[in-house]
Amino acid sequence: MTRLNNLAILGSTGSIGRNTLLVAESMPDLNVWGISGCRNLDLLCAQSLKLPGAYVVAANTEEAEQYSFLDSLQTRLRIGMEHLNWMASHPDVTVVLAAIVGSAGVTSTHAAVGAGKRVALANKESLVMAGHILMPLAKKTGAQIIPVDSEHSAIWQASLAGRKSEIERVILTASGGPFRGWSDEQLARVTPESAMEHPTWNMGPKITIDSATLMNKALEIIEARWLFDLEPEQISVMIHPQSIVHSLVEFQDGSVIAQLSPPDMKLPIQYALSFPDRIVGSAERMDWSQRLSLELLPPTGIQSEALSLGFDVARRGGTSGAVLNAANEAAISAFLAGEISFTEIIAACREILQQHEFRPAPTLADVMLADAWAREEIAKWIGV
Repeated sequence: MTRLNNLAILGSTGSIGRNTLLVAESMPDLNVWGISGCRNLDLLCAQSLKLPGAYVVAANTEEAEQYSFLDSLQTRLRIGMEHLNWMASHPDVTVVLAAIVGSAGVTSTHAAVGAGKRVALANKESLVMAGHILMPLAKKTGAQIIPVDSEHSAIWQASLAGRKSEIERVILTASGGPFRGWSDEQLARVTPESAMEHPTWNMGPKITIDSATLMNKALEIIEARWLFDLEPEQISVMIHPQSIVHSLVEFQDGSVIAQLSPPDMKLPIQYALSFPDRIVGSAERMDWSQRLSLELLPPTGIQSEALSLGFDVARRGGTSGAVLNAANEAAISAFLAGEISFTEIIAACREILQQHEFRPAPTLADVMLADAWAREEIAKWIGV
């Protein structure tokens, strides 16, 4: 990176945002220009005090009013969701780290792409819901969308070993979550507490539950379809409990290139910010003095059920991505609240997806309407 780059971190209080701040400390050519948060405003305040002069967006208007004193502490505070788009598209910002979880991050990602920014994308929902809008828009504005998800970053890196036309398939890897190999009877008794105990990654509640159902991989199938311009038939999924092989790319000559590293999100974050350069960083390294065993297994049971929804949506496109994503977010919230069982998450998503009025070429407004409709239907499904 040859000049000072101003970075806006959308979602700085989440796991990805916190790791991004750690990465930024080791990148002298990177200036944290702005940060945003929604619920964890105490942490947002603490972060802002370490970034004098940075803009701060507190998206949650009701809770943020009490933090207006930050203006007197050399921060520049903006309150309200509308300021996320302002930050994402500001002319002084060169790089946007899009790490807002769920559909809440779609409009600000759209604003960043529309403004031609480099977008380090951790919000997979943006492409799940609006890939048909964002990818053509990026070509038009010159925006560069670089994935931060460890799996898609691995595909990005491995694909550089050949030409796009030479890629035969990509293989996404999944840890399998805490319930790999469990029977249907065992899964029916899963509690929110046990579902939150991921064996390898430390993530937020929504993403952790997604990993347990493998819905995260279903969404990543859709994301990969748009991000790498692939047919659904060119995408496969394998269970990899060690979380060392983050994904693989198979070329037409039979060569398979994989990207390996310990499960540490600082590496894909740093690569998205420094691309095409590789720089010294703080990510955990492989220990090549120790014995290493790697497993790759086919998905089974409830995992296959989630993946089938992902492949269906990747083939169909349109409003189906928005509906699946919203239904999943609402169903996870219901599960964490004790309103439905673990196995009902996928069942609810499947039913709502089948019921929805499909639109093949939705606008962004249509996408958000489909999102709202799916959430309402989940509420009816669980009887709330």
